[in-house]
Amino acid sequence: MDLEVGSIAAGTVTGITKFGAFVTIAPGKSGLVHISEIASTYVNDVKDHLTEGQEVKVKIIGFDQNGRLNLSIKAATTASGGETRAPRPQQKPQTPASEPTFEDKLKRFMQDSDSKISGMKQYSDRRGVRRRDR
Repeated sequence: MDLEVGSIAAGTVTGITKFGAFVTIAPGKSGLVHISEIASTYVNDVKDHLTEGQEVKVKIIGFDQNGRLNLSIKAATTASGGETRAPRPQQKPQTPASEPTFEDKLKRFMQDSDSKISGMKQYSDRRGVRRRDR
């Protein structure tokens, strides 16, 4: 396999970290796809876009000082005329009922706040009684 800057290769995701994913493109040859090179959109969590064992197309964009490969899924998909985003693993659709609305969150906050204030008042009332008894 020709490993030179600009070449596109198929690889397998072998590891996922918070800063990117490691992809093996040939036996004994692997490199890092930095989080900024996974998709053309903002990537908050690598696991939202990639899974271990997933086959991906990568472009070699460089080598670091230690000779390790720097890879890009974003550049490979735009260079091949394919998708502009990395393919996402199948996700379960989120149901709107599972996420509370703003009003529900506000109601919960107010209940917690009232509970805390009530507890603080009871504590301060008990401390005041002790001081008066002295």
